[in-house]
Amino acid sequence: MVSARRERSLTTIVRDRLEQMILQGELGAGTRLNEQALSKVLGVSRGPIREAARLLERDGLVASVANQGAFVRQLSIEEALELYDLRAVIAGYACAQLAERASAVEKREMREMVEEMDRCITTEEEARYFELNLAFHDRIAELSGGRRTLELYTSLGKEVRLLRRRVLRGTDSLRFSNEEHKQIVAAIEDGDAPAARQAAEQHHINGKRRWLDTL
Repeated sequence: MVSARRERSLTTIVRDRLEQMILQGELGAGTRLNEQALSKVLGVSRGPIREAARLLERDGLVASVANQGAFVRQLSIEEALELYDLRAVIAGYACAQLAERASAVEKREMREMVEEMDRCITTEEEARYFELNLAFHDRIAELSGGRRTLELYTSLGKEVRLLRRRVLRGTDSLRFSNEEHKQIVAAIEDGDAPAARQAAEQHHINGKRRWLDTL
């Protein structure tokens, strides 16, 4: 029993590390998950890597090809557009819910995150902005109070992250993105649920358009 628990724990650690490598671009789209090479890099046997790949396939980050192995997923244009549209609807719902229930402390937290992203733009910390941007949207989903809302939004978010680094590049892009964040936060602070929904949905739709411009 202890051995089984340890193996599950190791698999989780490996899964988290592989997810990080995929989402940070160390393992690019279409890259084969070479078990032998990864076992050397991560210092583990091939078994946990194989199990971790199965978990990542469930999350939509990895795709298995018969007789070839597991590969970092490559999203088609149709899949990407669908993901953006689904996230827009869920984000709009989450922001509307939060606008109706946010406490003063939660409103201040949202405002401070936007201000921190502004500082990252000024200091040209693009990687830091990217992480804060993800945290901002996930936090809204969390504070909205809906368990399924959070689960759906974060699940879809992992797949969208395969695309988003192509969008959030350069000072102008980051500044435009954060101005949209400010509109979302302003609506939440005002308790204006319809405006919060509209701002959030439009932000995600604009993200889709910016992504299409990179193709």
